[in-house]
Formats: sequence, C-alpha cells, structure tokens
Amino acid sequence: MSGRGVWLRARARLRRFPALLGGCGEQAAAYGRCVAAAAAGPAELRRDACLEEFRALRDCFARAVGPGARSGVGGCAFPRC
Repeated sequence: MSGRGVWLRARARLRRFPALLGGCGEQAAAYGRCVAAAAAGPAELRRDACLEEFRALRDCFARAVGPGARSGVGGCAFPRC
C-alpha cells in the first residue's frame, strides 16, 4: 500500500478548507477578539478562557466539513467534536 495516495487525499481535503470554512468568519473573529482580550491583561492566558467562542467556531467548522456539506468531506476534522 502506497503512502503517496494518503498524502494526495489529505492534500486535496486541505485545499478545499478555505472555501468550506469561509462562512465561519464571524465566529473566527469573535474567538480572536476573545483571545486577544484575554491575553492583553497582566494575567496569563487561561485554558478555556474563551471556551464559548471556541465551541461556536468549532461547531461552524464541523458543519462546514461535516456530513451533508456540499464538498462531500465527511466527519469532524477537529478533536473532541
């Protein structure tokens, strides 16, 4: 079995991501603002500080690439979806 085929399929999926995830800009911006605000203070950035925003972004990504998406890419591409 060739490893080359695996890389070609993975590369093809990754090429589709920008178009698929283009609809998640609002969630990405909200997450980015939250992380920037949390990191701007004197305290360290804490895990789960922006959990709500992260989950909204992750859910948007999962809907974009999940079953039923126009691309035909199935499943969730992110951990703990």
